[in-house]
Amino acid sequence: MQKTDVLVVGAGAVGSMALWQLSKREGLDVVGIEQYGRVHSHGSYAGESRVFRTAVHEGGTYVRMIQRSRDLWRELERDSGRDIYAEVGCLSIAPKGFADLEVALGTVREFDLPHRVFTTEDLRVEYPQHLVNDGDVALFDEHGGGLRPEVAVMSALDVAEQNGAKLFFNTAVIDIEEREQGVVVRTTQGTWLADTVVMASGSWSTRLRPELKELLRLQVLGLTWFMPREPEAFVPERFPAFLRDVGSVHFFGAPSFDGYSFKACTNPEWPVFRDVSEVPTHHTREELIRIGQRASELFAGINPEPVRESVHHCAYTPDRLPVVDSTGRVVTIAGLSGHGFKFVPQLGEWAAQLVLGEEHSVDPRFALAEHMKRLAELGPYTGGGH
Repeated sequence: MQKTDVLVVGAGAVGSMALWQLSKREGLDVVGIEQYGRVHSHGSYAGESRVFRTAVHEGGTYVRMIQRSRDLWRELERDSGRDIYAEVGCLSIAPKGFADLEVALGTVREFDLPHRVFTTEDLRVEYPQHLVNDGDVALFDEHGGGLRPEVAVMSALDVAEQNGAKLFFNTAVIDIEEREQGVVVRTTQGTWLADTVVMASGSWSTRLRPELKELLRLQVLGLTWFMPREPEAFVPERFPAFLRDVGSVHFFGAPSFDGYSFKACTNPEWPVFRDVSEVPTHHTREELIRIGQRASELFAGINPEPVRESVHHCAYTPDRLPVVDSTGRVVTIAGLSGHGFKFVPQLGEWAAQLVLGEEHSVDPRFALAEHMKRLAELGPYTGGGH
């Protein structure tokens, strides 16, 4: 049986950031275990880009987390020498008075975030790539933009290794067991004894932590890319990341990072699932046709046939607050609920602080016990939130 100070289960979004942060602590032996290869297509983070927003419509809960993460994204860029965060702004477009937009406007005012507000006429002049309806307005978040998730995860893992962390890929964890002398982690490649374990296994968390089974549900997240007739109009310098709301239709996306297509996504009415094995792996042909038709009504000069598509998943809690908790010798971070990648550097920092018993700013509502209290009131996540 091999021994280590800290073992991180999962080397995806949260796991990579936890490994990066833990590896910076001198004298700490750190091990990461990942069931797939280094930076793979199976995790919730995959899909070329993620929207970064500080003007969140989820309210002020996340603003401090996101602001800290913005600093950490820049630190990771310096440490790795790679470009991860394109701060090109994020444009939220919706009818005037739309609830989420009003919350976001309140957030930028409360926290004095740099922003601009656009009228319908302003939008049509400055961003003709968007086909806006009469009465549409927009909030431009100047600190928003696009993140490169695969680059981010690779960078964090590379820096962690450079700092001395030992990483093992294509190695599945079979089970974990807390004992008096530490946590026994059984894998397909042998057994480890760790003083502390960080559970960062995303959608697979319920397989290893039974206490999460009633709390978490998997939501399917579909991604699509479209080719415009003028790709140069959709490059990051001219086309910010965006959110679009028209009636019951919600689109989100990012500028063109590949030179010929931009990301514009909306999700079909998929049910929620209990396990990764149940999640569909692709859109149906009918779903892609419908998404393309909707996209052609929102964006100027695009071919409605997606040039790429992929389907992913994320574990949701009923109120969409993440689980960040330390019980015994196990730190658990789970339930990012579809909006967590923007602040995973903060989650990684918290993981290290919880492991080492350092002072931290984790919201008490993120504790598992608090989640379970709210679960009794709200019931399980059923899709669309409570």
